[in-house]
Amino acid sequence: MKVICFDLEGVLVGEFWEEFSKATKIPELMKTTRDEPDYDKLMKMRIRVLKENNLRMKEVHEIVSKMEPLEGAREFMDWCKTCAQPCILTGSYYDYITPLVAKLGYPFMFANSLEIDTQGNIIGYKLREADGKVEQIKRFKDAGYEVIAVGDSFNDVKMLKEANTGILFKAAPKLLEQEKTLPRAQTFEELKKILEKLL
Repeated sequence: MKVICFDLEGVLVGEFWEEFSKATKIPELMKTTRDEPDYDKLMKMRIRVLKENNLRMKEVHEIVSKMEPLEGAREFMDWCKTCAQPCILTGSYYDYITPLVAKLGYPFMFANSLEIDTQGNIIGYKLREADGKVEQIKRFKDAGYEVIAVGDSFNDVKMLKEANTGILFKAAPKLLEQEKTLPRAQTFEELKKILEKLL
């Protein structure tokens, strides 16, 4: 049995914080790990901005409810389930991403958790574990699975290289230039063709 591990945002759904930034018209929230590689610094900035603008989980859920998977993502995930075990490995949070995963047909998911007070304010975050994507792939391999990983950004590279096969999907030109040896695809149809050869 093969496991296909997908990053979530940018691969199967849009970037949540970018959508939230557009909806609230707060440019600072447009920043992602592409702009700020220090994840702790990035999350603390987001929490501070939410507090300053009196934005709680209610507003977060309102934005998520309007988001949809990328075009073709649900059909692609349905196909994956017929020939492998798809699994989402994401740095996002169960607290807001679950409704989007439902729209993908509820593939198995490893995510992180937010700390939320009784008024619905986001006051902190808790990572499932450090380097969670890489550690989970190691566990799958230790259990005898062959692992294929699919990601789109620089913070996915360690995951892609830990897998038996790593594939760049919709990656930025700078990343494609840096990681010339990794297979790459820009559409779900291209990704399917690569996977068909591996499954």
